[in-house]
This record gives sequence, structure tokens and C-alpha cells, in this order.
Amino acid sequence: MTAAAAAATTAAHARRRARTGGPDDRSKLLENILGWTLVVVVAMFVTQIGLM
Repeated sequence: MTAAAAAATTAAHARRRARTGGPDDRSKLLENILGWTLVVVVAMFVTQIGLM
């Protein structure tokens, strides 16, 4: 393995591990479900404490 091939392999591996979850993630369904769950929980909390 040459130094250039090793550097390319290491860079590709680092890019895969460094992902933090951007717009290309495939978890849109889970994200939507969790988002709407949060909205419902906040609405229930606001209703219970009587802010509105």
C-alpha cells in the first residue's frame, strides 16, 4: 500500500465517522414522529399549567 492510498483510505474512513447527522440522513420518519411528539407534550404541559 502506498502512502497516497493509505491517506485516501484514512480520509474516507474519517469522513464516514465524522458525520453528525445532516440533511442526508434517512431517519426523516423518526425525526418527524419525535418532533410531533414533542409538540404534543409541550401543548399538554401548557394546557395543564394554564398559560393560555
